[in-house]
Amino acid sequence: MRRFTSILLLSAALLGSTMSLTGCIVVAPRHERVWVPGYWGPPHVWVGGYWRYR
Repeated sequence: MRRFTSILLLSAALLGSTMSLTGCIVVAPRHERVWVPGYWGPPHVWVGGYWRYR
């Protein structure tokens, strides 16, 4: 009985942790401003970040 209880408790904990890691899917609005981070361009030039609309 003790083994059954520990297995049941472990499976409930695993199920709970899996459910907490799954997020809800949210559809982003169409006219939202997003930040595009900077990056290094081909000739070793830093291209700064900027805001753009999605």
